[in-house]
Amino acid sequence: MKILIIGGVAAGTKVAAKLKRENRGYDVKLFTDSKDISYAGCGLPYYVGQVIKDKEELIVNTPESFSELTGVEVFTETKVTKINPEDKTIEVTDLNTNENKEYTYDKLVIATGASPIKPPLEGMDLDGIFFMRTPGDAITLREEIEELKPRRATVVGGGFIGLEVAENLAAQGIVTTVIDMAETIPPGFDKEMTDYILNHLFENRIMVFTGTKLESIIGENGRVKQVKTDRNKMNTDLVVLSIGIRANTKFLDSTGIDLMPNGTVKVNEYLETNIPDIYAVGDCATVSNRITKKPAWSPMGSTANISGRIAAMNINGKEKKYSGALGTAVAQLPGLNIGRTGLTEDEAKSMGYDAISVVTVVDDKAHYFPGSSAFIIKMTADKNTKKLLGLQVLGLDRSAVDKIVDIAVTAISLDGSLEDIKDLDLAYAPPFSTAIHPFAHTVNVLLNKISGDFVTATPREFSNGDFDDYKLIDASITPKLSNATYVDLPKVNGEIKGFDKDDKMLICCDKGKRAYLLQNRLKHYGYENTVVLEGGSILNNIK
Repeated sequence: MKILIIGGVAAGTKVAAKLKRENRGYDVKLFTDSKDISYAGCGLPYYVGQVIKDKEELIVNTPESFSELTGVEVFTETKVTKINPEDKTIEVTDLNTNENKEYTYDKLVIATGASPIKPPLEGMDLDGIFFMRTPGDAITLREEIEELKPRRATVVGGGFIGLEVAENLAAQGIVTTVIDMAETIPPGFDKEMTDYILNHLFENRIMVFTGTKLESIIGENGRVKQVKTDRNKMNTDLVVLSIGIRANTKFLDSTGIDLMPNGTVKVNEYLETNIPDIYAVGDCATVSNRITKKPAWSPMGSTANISGRIAAMNINGKEKKYSGALGTAVAQLPGLNIGRTGLTEDEAKSMGYDAISVVTVVDDKAHYFPGSSAFIIKMTADKNTKKLLGLQVLGLDRSAVDKIVDIAVTAISLDGSLEDIKDLDLAYAPPFSTAIHPFAHTVNVLLNKISGDFVTATPREFSNGDFDDYKLIDASITPKLSNATYVDLPKVNGEIKGFDKDDKMLICCDKGKRAYLLQNRLKHYGYENTVVLEGGSILNNIK
């Protein structure tokens, strides 16, 4: 069988390698217009920050080593210019010689990825403007930093890559600013979580301006000098543009292959296009959301590899379905790890779920163990079915958010309800976790909220002023809130002096645990109008 693969980064090389492993006799050819294949795109910010020392480490395989390892014939610097589905041929151009050739196929895989969006703005031709998509981008930026020692940098785009670039620039002593058109960043988090992230970045000397549009880049002597936004002008020595990517699918316009409105290739659950024997995988294709079953674009290295593997198995006749993506993502920021999966509360509500969420602040490991810290977790479920819908987590002091996210991914993927997952036998030892795992702890808190045993004020309700008429109670171990009445939990053994049974009380502590215990005790003594502030003083700005 002759199989042609267009594209040679994550998805394309995964398809090729899997095909040859399962059937060594296949004739598999891979075409890419780049010099490199199989490079570590997600590692580029860390090369800029010198966490990854050598540029050679960014290249997972060279064309030569990949061919020797797999038996795939690799054509680099070769551009596919046309696909002819009726004839089952592709037309290619050698970018070095301009020679044109034609190849026939039995099966064709489109894995052309995506390219960074380059806005048509004044000043885009100046020196000192960078993107972050290929090893060459990262190598050039790092060389510039080492040679010119810039004092200030501006990152345009507050997605995961943009924030990772900002972290690695700031770590080198560069005063770094991030601007983004969106009102909240990064995407995929609800506002109370993004507010915490933005405040944390500010405390770590990364300024973030949301709701801010880049209008032009101003230069001096051919080099970047300022960025002009719809708010103001800012001095800068270099600019990194990370405002999004666009699928490399323009060459498919005359093929009859169905494209989505965003230009990505439309595929079914087998990764097949609408044209027989043509598949599409990776950043150039739209898949589906595992929960909603609606189309979803998931331009992630993980999705590329998973879908590439499944496509190869289907070409081999195994009929494997791709169940869909959840938008799972994690990132490392200065002193803070962040992660998310599934639906946000707002997304769940917009899709018709009776969504309910809770925010907890829980220990990441035994509190007495050296290096212990905390997670801030927001968990969202359907109130009626108790199905887990999504999770967002912030790991203070770089706590291991990936384990929290991965448990949630597993639960959602197995259609688990909160009742199914509340008593999982998760790993425990003091260096790793708490006796009741922080994930399970949050499940229990959400179940208590659903049942009415735990009555709360959400961070959003609190910031909106919904509880301004409540009396603020400080339930911390020692008094911390100057504008609150302090109540010492162990000493509450009856009515509280100065409070009537029908008084409205908003109870707060650092994390929420002591506030919950106080609420429970006050209920016993007849105080029915108490609510606990979710996230406590760690997450909320209590004035």
